[in-house]
Amino acid sequence: MAELLTAATPISYYLVAVNIIAFILYGTDKAKAMHHQWRIKEAVLIGIAFVGGAFGAFAGMIVFHHKTRKMKFRILVPIAIIIWLTLGGFLAERDVVGLTKTDRPKNEYNGTEITPYHSSVDKDGDGMDDQTDILKNALVYVKKRPVYKSRYYQTGYPDDRYGVCTDVVGYALKKSGYDLRELVDKDIRTNPKDYDIDEPDKNIDFRRVKNLRIYFEHTATSLTTDVNDIEQWQGGDIVVFKNHIGVISDRRNVEGVPYVIHHNDPYQKNYEEDILQERTDIVGHFRIS
Repeated sequence: MAELLTAATPISYYLVAVNIIAFILYGTDKAKAMHHQWRIKEAVLIGIAFVGGAFGAFAGMIVFHHKTRKMKFRILVPIAIIIWLTLGGFLAERDVVGLTKTDRPKNEYNGTEITPYHSSVDKDGDGMDDQTDILKNALVYVKKRPVYKSRYYQTGYPDDRYGVCTDVVGYALKKSGYDLRELVDKDIRTNPKDYDIDEPDKNIDFRRVKNLRIYFEHTATSLTTDVNDIEQWQGGDIVVFKNHIGVISDRRNVEGVPYVIHHNDPYQKNYEEDILQERTDIVGHFRIS
């Protein structure tokens, strides 16, 4: 529950508020009972526990010594607590509220040393080669904990907390000096038959996996799709699946196959995962420069 409260601001505000209200209701009802005045209905006191105020209700029972002898409260309020703890644990493990973990997996590979590839190009002139820059910026993007949701943006790039798989690549390349919004649009208009798009829209075309695959086939270095050829897979490369895309990590599993930095769906556990060997739909592997 602590993870839920700290990571999902709208939910945390709601839970804090409803638990404070629950605590106040139990205290108010106790005071009214002592003065033989009108009472708050028991259904309300129990109900607020089940809509999120379970901890406030339980605290009110203990602090005000209220309803502690009534069996229904002694049973139902703890049940509500268990339900909310279980829900909190589930949400903390899944991306239902944007809680996909940003923790980086350990490098498990201890085999023959693989020399990291460094590009001779520094597109944005920041003193860091493109390959390293793309990898670094992909990690910066997922560190922001984007929530998986497809939306249309007049600016092309997402300007809120939402995003999809192509936005990992789009952000990484833009921050490295490659504005895919402009570059893909230009390539579409130069090679319209390759893309088969009736009406180009620069705000969304670069955020489609199929279009990025075609663009990279035109402009990037195409490499092996054999994941067992581990030396050819380098951090900062782009991997394209049939309906998905990601950035290759600089960390590897025990067999030397690199992890993938990606954003696949709302229920993804980690942004950086060991998925290359389990995927059978790899259709492209590219290096930008």
